[in-house]
Amino acid sequence: MNKKLLITGGAGFIGSAVIRYLINNSKNTVINLDKLTYASNLESLRCFENHPRYVFEQVDICNANKIKIILDNYKPHIIMHLAAESHVDRSIESSSEFIKTNILGTHILLEKATDYWLSLEDKKKKEFRFHHVSTDEVYGDLGKTDNFFNEKTPYAPSSPYSASKASSDHLVRAWHRTYKIPTLVTNCSNNYGPFQFPEKLIPLTILNALKGNELQIYGDGKHIRDWLYVDDHAKALVNVAFSGKVGETYNIGGNNEIENIEVVKTICSILDNKVSNKPSGINSFSQLITFVKDRPGHDLRYAIDASKIANELAWMPKENFKSGLKKTVEWYLDNINWCENILKN
Repeated sequence: MNKKLLITGGAGFIGSAVIRYLINNSKNTVINLDKLTYASNLESLRCFENHPRYVFEQVDICNANKIKIILDNYKPHIIMHLAAESHVDRSIESSSEFIKTNILGTHILLEKATDYWLSLEDKKKKEFRFHHVSTDEVYGDLGKTDNFFNEKTPYAPSSPYSASKASSDHLVRAWHRTYKIPTLVTNCSNNYGPFQFPEKLIPLTILNALKGNELQIYGDGKHIRDWLYVDDHAKALVNVAFSGKVGETYNIGGNNEIENIEVVKTICSILDNKVSNKPSGINSFSQLITFVKDRPGHDLRYAIDASKIANELAWMPKENFKSGLKKTVEWYLDNINWCENILKN
């Protein structure tokens, strides 16, 4: 049976990857619901704008009336909730939008989804899923230990962003326990790949390097992240949405623990090999690297144990960091106009 999937935040980085995967690899229908904030861009889905299995609705998840209308009109089988404010630095500078979207928005979506689910006949009620997409940052800091985050790791968020996502995770689990709505939660590691808004480390480094700007690295650059290629993540999310066990949490990681300084140096090395016309005064892009004061509450290490999703749903990432980063740098070099256009909005 072909299903209707409502994707919140579908014009964002991860959401658009999920939609591209669904349209290209299934016969399901996708309803893309997005507010179109600064980090959202329909250019990443332009090839589907007239596709018979794709619909776009510009709606804020905090608008309860419009959410109800969307659910009543489209009658989705699955809601995949990816709409969120997600940049840590922005959350430190101004947290209010993170509280509003990530907590209040999730609350409104849950309430309307629960009302909709309760209105369904028994068969459709059993088929329905509410899949909440979250982050490994809710678990806090592994520090210098050799431990990994797993699905039982206690929450200890460090930033307004991660605290708001932790709150939304708790709401989803509470709604499942109290109202019995069939939910799923996934927590992922750092995503990278094509179409990422150029405020995150990898695209920001690429674009600043090409402009000859400083490549600023917080602290000593020894902060470690587990890097997950976005297309691998999209496949995992679809797998969980269709095959995950109701009420369960699945951690999704790339098995690629890399220090931030090594990420930046690797990008510089790839650019050195691919860009002959370097900015004036440098022989290597690595000459642009500079270290700046660390940001407040900066976690030292994140690392995910993704054995549960591997064992239960047979998912493993296909890209290693070397192959994924090469694809990513090449995509940005080929799509500079996309970057310039999204930064203008």
